[in-house]
Amino acid sequence: MAHLSSCEVRQLLHNKFVVVMGDSVQRAVYKDLVVLLQKDVLLSTSQLKTKGELTFEGDVLLEGGRWGRMHNGTHYREVRQYRAAHHLLRFYFLTRVFSPYAVEVLEELRGGQHAPDVVVVNSCLWDLSRYGPDFRRGYREDLDSLFGLLGQVLPASCLLVWNTAMPVAEVVSGGFLLPEQRLRGAHLRLDVMEANFYSSVAAGRHGFDVLDLHFHFRHAGQHRQRDGVHWDQRAHRHLSQLLLAHVADAWGVDLPRRCPVGRWLREGTAGSGNAGPAGGRQHRESRGDAGQQALSRSSLLGTPLPSAMAQPRPLFPSYGQSTFAPSLHSLQPRQLYNSLSTLQVEYTFETNSRLGLEHRLGPIRRVSIQPQSRGSPPYPLQHLGRPRRQRRRHIEGPGLDGQTEN
Repeated sequence: MAHLSSCEVRQLLHNKFVVVMGDSVQRAVYKDLVVLLQKDVLLSTSQLKTKGELTFEGDVLLEGGRWGRMHNGTHYREVRQYRAAHHLLRFYFLTRVFSPYAVEVLEELRGGQHAPDVVVVNSCLWDLSRYGPDFRRGYREDLDSLFGLLGQVLPASCLLVWNTAMPVAEVVSGGFLLPEQRLRGAHLRLDVMEANFYSSVAAGRHGFDVLDLHFHFRHAGQHRQRDGVHWDQRAHRHLSQLLLAHVADAWGVDLPRRCPVGRWLREGTAGSGNAGPAGGRQHRESRGDAGQQALSRSSLLGTPLPSAMAQPRPLFPSYGQSTFAPSLHSLQPRQLYNSLSTLQVEYTFETNSRLGLEHRLGPIRRVSIQPQSRGSPPYPLQHLGRPRRQRRRHIEGPGLDGQTEN
């Protein structure tokens, strides 16, 4: 998998509206994309832990967060937006995969000035811990309701990527947990795997893409935060590169053959997916920019990398192409427990001697993109006044154990 630099990410997402929806892990997905669109640096630890701030790296808090009262209740709201001349990113905090608020968000997207080009969504941990002990029936019904509504609201050209929930530790202390639930981490790990199975099958059934983050990060526990739920900045940069590679593949963009992304993740510096049959929606392989089908893929070459650049051992090794690993879609829930715990994946590493043969990525382009599509900016910068406050005031009890980290 190629590592995209900041300028290359700006080209890939040129004139695109990207929406991220989900919990605090998905908020970090949004934050890392905001940073990566501007510079080749990682998120700081404080940026990962902070929530609801009025501004982050040039974005604006539109609703909730610090405009209201900070708490860990299910009615917590946070809507953020980063807007540049040719890029628009928005984040919606969700505490349930399908709810009246989720419907309101989708109606807002449908009636907005710009239709989203990419929607990245996940909701799992709150659903498993806050809405009754038997999540299986309710969660599966909510998934079908969400995907059904997304199929009606989103244009056919929009790429929807469902992220599976990332693996949690045996001991968890995330803010979404009630005090009496702090010791059920081992059971939560199994619940997350089962929920990922249901959500992956449901997304595929409705014709949406799946990025299996649980699979990609199942051996990366050393990059998990001490609360057992959240992840460090290096993991999130790897996640961003997985997501961008998936988007590029769906749009028919050829990425350079570079060393694995883990070799590029150094402190202070700088996918695979599944799609099921679509009921009236185009498969991701046939979707093009602005609804056009890509005619072919472009071959991109550039100048060679400096041979003097040091290359540490990959943080997240690449998977050998000849290695077979069962997909979530092919397993039953009970088989899933045993399979995910016994998967053996052969790692492959490129030697440093081959580094000089690698090439930098040239301009990212697709045959289906017309020159006029890169004309006047669709998202002109505005001198925004005070961001709009939360539309509704929710009365909620004090934060759990004094914590405010969702």
